[in-house]
Amino acid sequence: MKTVAVLVGSLRAGSINRKFAESLGRLAAERLECRFVEIGGLPLYNDDLWQDPPESVARMKREVEDADAVLFVTPEYNRSFSPAIKNAIDWGTRPWGQNSWKGKPAAVIGTSPGAIGTAAGQNALKHVLVVVDTVLMGQPEVYLAYKPELFDEENNVVDQTLKEFLTKWIDRFADWIDMATWRGVYREAAE
Repeated sequence: MKTVAVLVGSLRAGSINRKFAESLGRLAAERLECRFVEIGGLPLYNDDLWQDPPESVARMKREVEDADAVLFVTPEYNRSFSPAIKNAIDWGTRPWGQNSWKGKPAAVIGTSPGAIGTAAGQNALKHVLVVVDTVLMGQPEVYLAYKPELFDEENNVVDQTLKEFLTKWIDRFADWIDMATWRGVYREAAE
């Protein structure tokens, strides 16, 4: 079973993106093991801190590197993604030559109460993820307009249409991880 490092860009306790990520993780449990990587304790990126790296940074980098893939779950802030995710991305690319994101199969999802979900925020995040060398899945996209009635009290997906859509997305992401991992191994062996 493939492991997925899940980074949730909303840090608040009642985050609907955190709830969404957890319910997706339960739906994916037969194909993917989702491991949540906490990013709220990371200091703001400062290159001077590499002299004595914070443990929170070392832990995040280790958890990402140990995973087979990465899932970014982002809210939308002012038509962009969250500063918490950007900060984690910046820490993960350093120090020079130790990019934790390099070659990692990745995907982006998110939810918002608004009609377009997190489409603009995800689009902005995808531009950054390509630059830091993730192997980003383009389709299908998940821009969920969050509605409480889609979930039960334990935050399980109860809407059958949504459950079917998310299950198909999970299958595609699992297949993407397998393909990207195989291609990465194949490429390394050929070099």
